[in-house]
Amino acid sequence: MTFPNPVPEIPVATIDAAIAYYVNKLGFTLDWGDEQGGIAGISRGDCRLFLTNASFRSSFGTAGPILFWLNLDSKVEIDELFAEWKSAQAIIVSEPEDKPWHLREFVASDPDGNLIRVFYDFRSDSSE
Repeated sequence: MTFPNPVPEIPVATIDAAIAYYVNKLGFTLDWGDEQGGIAGISRGDCRLFLTNASFRSSFGTAGPILFWLNLDSKVEIDELFAEWKSAQAIIVSEPEDKPWHLREFVASDPDGNLIRVFYDFRSDSSE
């Protein structure tokens, strides 16, 4: 059995404000959803996320903020995405850095305090 990519549920205060941030600052596309339904699906490439408001989450009692990881394919991609998000005035928590555990990573945030840890595992790079 092969599992598909998971789709994180991102808790937000309002769907419309979250959509605006993820689309305008982080480059995602709105696929469907709105405030009235309490959930929206957004995507960028193969990455899919669900944004949900408190009303939608109430039956499960889930709350935020949360942290999720995005695994990119190279150090160059890490640096390019960081530059793109910084230029778009996204909320940057930490700049790209090579960590002792062999990940190049940076951290961004959304206005609801959810954290996005963007990383590349360079352990198997022949240049390292």
